[in-house]
Amino acid sequence: MVILKTDREIDEMRAAGRVVARALAAVREAADVGVSPLDLDRVAREVLRAAGATSPFLGYRPRFAPVPFPAALCLSVNDAIVHGIPGEAPLRDGDLVSADFGALLGGWAGDAAVSFTVGRARPADLRLIETSEAALAAGIAAAVPGNRIGDIAHAIGTTCRAAGYGVPDGFGGHGIGRAMHEDPGVPNEGPPGRGTKLRPGMVLAIEPMVIAGGTDDYTCDGDGWTLRTVDGSRAAHAEHTVAITSDGPRILTAL
Repeated sequence: MVILKTDREIDEMRAAGRVVARALAAVREAADVGVSPLDLDRVAREVLRAAGATSPFLGYRPRFAPVPFPAALCLSVNDAIVHGIPGEAPLRDGDLVSADFGALLGGWAGDAAVSFTVGRARPADLRLIETSEAALAAGIAAAVPGNRIGDIAHAIGTTCRAAGYGVPDGFGGHGIGRAMHEDPGVPNEGPPGRGTKLRPGMVLAIEPMVIAGGTDDYTCDGDGWTLRTVDGSRAAHAEHTVAITSDGPRILTAL
């Protein structure tokens, strides 16, 4: 069931979104060669603590997961697409990092992701990241009343495919509100003009993921969480929580 939010409730969700934005900015600022993903998880947790917010990721256990997620930050490096568990191995020069983070504040959730490099960036990685951001921008531009979920999916998928990249099969965004995952699902590819009609008050987490190798296949690590590209190519991920309003899309997780 799609739950519509009032203007006041969207304002309250914006407060949670600001916490997410600050945490991702702090993680990006702290990320460097020699810093561990676990160090970055601690940075993100401190932002939560200072804001009086909690994590919707920590302890989260959907049906597919063998164990609850053990961190507040998903940190996926190089060939990891999403759901990477922060570990102790330090980041290396040229690593591509995707950070996905959520916050719960005042009973509302926010969710966003950003990809970046540490040390000397590969031009191919920068292009991959730029495409994920362009796909996100295209998806957000399509998030207007009267359009349908398929229009968002088509905008994202068209951008990714035009660049020659793969799109992980079966993964995409979602509705968000009191819970981190609500209806409707938001695919990252599909035909336009189909699916749930967009109405003011809907709030969506729009999150394109792109695979440099051009394939859509992935595999899951033994930890039951981390998804990796089958061919070992690198991946990028971009996400914002976006409200559908009569004045156009409103990004709730921007700084």
